[in-house]
Amino acid sequence: MTERRTNGFWAFLRVFGRGINVVRLVILNLVFFLFLGLFLLVMLGLWAGGADRAIQNDSVLVIKPHGALVEQYSIEPLERALQGLAGNPPKQVQVRDLVAAIDAAAADNRISRILLEPQDLHAGGFAALREVAAALDRFRAAGKPVIVWAASMDQGQYYLAAHADRVLLDPMGGVMLTGLANYRLFYKDLLDRLGVDVHLFRVGQFKSAAEPYILDHASPEAKEADAFWMGGLWDRYLDEVAKLRKLEPAALRAAVDGLPEAIAGTKGDLGQLAFNQHLVDGLATQDDLENMMRKEGVPAGRKGEGFRQVDLRRYVASVSGDGALAPGVAVVVAEGEIVGGKQPQGTVGGESTAALIRAAREDRRTKALVLRVNSPGGEVYAAEQIRREVELTKAAGIPVVVSMGDVAASGGYWISMNADRIYAEPNTITGSIGIFGMYFTVPGTLDKLGVKSDGVGTGPLAGAFNITRPLDPKVSTLIQAIIEKGYRDFVGNVAKARGKPYDAIDTIAQGRVWTGQQALERGLIDQLGGLREAIADAAERAKLGKNPAVRYVEAPMGAFEQYLVNLNESSAMIALNAYGIHVPSWVAQLPAMVPELKLLHNAQPGRPNVYAYCFCGPN
Repeated sequence: MTERRTNGFWAFLRVFGRGINVVRLVILNLVFFLFLGLFLLVMLGLWAGGADRAIQNDSVLVIKPHGALVEQYSIEPLERALQGLAGNPPKQVQVRDLVAAIDAAAADNRISRILLEPQDLHAGGFAALREVAAALDRFRAAGKPVIVWAASMDQGQYYLAAHADRVLLDPMGGVMLTGLANYRLFYKDLLDRLGVDVHLFRVGQFKSAAEPYILDHASPEAKEADAFWMGGLWDRYLDEVAKLRKLEPAALRAAVDGLPEAIAGTKGDLGQLAFNQHLVDGLATQDDLENMMRKEGVPAGRKGEGFRQVDLRRYVASVSGDGALAPGVAVVVAEGEIVGGKQPQGTVGGESTAALIRAAREDRRTKALVLRVNSPGGEVYAAEQIRREVELTKAAGIPVVVSMGDVAASGGYWISMNADRIYAEPNTITGSIGIFGMYFTVPGTLDKLGVKSDGVGTGPLAGAFNITRPLDPKVSTLIQAIIEKGYRDFVGNVAKARGKPYDAIDTIAQGRVWTGQQALERGLIDQLGGLREAIADAAERAKLGKNPAVRYVEAPMGAFEQYLVNLNESSAMIALNAYGIHVPSWVAQLPAMVPELKLLHNAQPGRPNVYAYCFCGPN
């Protein structure tokens, strides 16, 4: 009996072992065939790219950007690469890619013109659009036409379209120019009903960022300041667009303000109204557009259809160069809210962005640094960490030039103020030199629930920051003193950096927002211009000549991430996508499906990696 049980146990172990072996073989085969599939995709892409995907002469560069216009991708590289490999590229477009492609096309004899379709582009501000528009102007200056076609356009998209030689609109479309507005939600009544007490500590007559928590409407000072800077932006918009379209600014303003009345004259036809008001040069369907291209001498496309063209992604992949190894100008992007610690791209981290500046400074290739700022501010200490690195870089003998994007206000100005020179576009939003703090207490909320807080402390400040207790007036005085000291530091540092008296900066500070043009008039920036001008200035200061090598300093990727990103951006993969060949869509979901892979993100090669981690979150 005992022998039979023993034999049964060994039989079970043999079956169990065979089961483990089968699972092992299945996993190995899956991994093998995954990499084999990727290899075959690359080989097929290389064949397809070499066979008939080369850019031909008389090609039209078709720029049809999808998604938000950004200075730097905020989507993780691995996720971005997997989405691209699955044929679903992320909905973000880097300003630098657009500008580089347009500038390259201006000198490329294979590109005869640009077709811009801006209807799917979403811009957060006008400064980044101005960078792209300037590149379009340089393309036209090279003797090549820019044509715009769109199903419909908002005022940001139309700002780009106005820089074209010809603007065509779908007959069913329209151009919506409405002006600028800044309406916010106010929560005071809600917080009062909930019994939440909001304690606001601020310095600056116009520092209105926290008003929604203490008021049920915008203050007169906030309305005054907003009307001034928005009026400046809108006046410049109307002036620039009117000049480009050969209209009078007053007539364009009247057309925008009188849209409800004017639309009646075309019986609700926005496309015809845009044509009547000379906002567009013609109404055309996509078929009309293709026929027009063919009549103007653009050869037919592949298989005799459409017209010969190359899209933005493929063109960027074909012309992108690598000047990373040559000494030159390093560019660090600070985009997003400023918060403490290490943060991913799309957020300015006090530690992570400071580390990028430090890495650039310690790299022997860096002869000058450009800090590209697109940030509304955030935590004061995090901003100060970055500012100190700018000062240290200057002390190391490396020129630092700041280029402001759409927004470089409050903390965004804090990290900019110590540069050797500050550039901003006329329609950049900057200033807001002020500081505030907020604290919430909830004794009223607890009282509504029938809950009380009571006890003792060892001193007057013990338990003072317990949110269940009313805020002691002495603590309020303490916090206000700290905020006022922070404001004096901010204004004092600006005054020192700008070479002006404290009172002169205090007068134009007070938390007030300015446009780039208004900031120039008040001495808060040095010159109007974009990233291109800032890089040229930095190169001149470092005596690098007119065409310096430029490299972006970004957080390093892991080897596997870099491989996938390079594969996704390769001409081979782009050629496959053009034929509709993609990796399965579920591949893009792997990071979410297998969170354990994230452990490998920061793994160090050549050493054991020890973790204390729990994958215990609910799904």
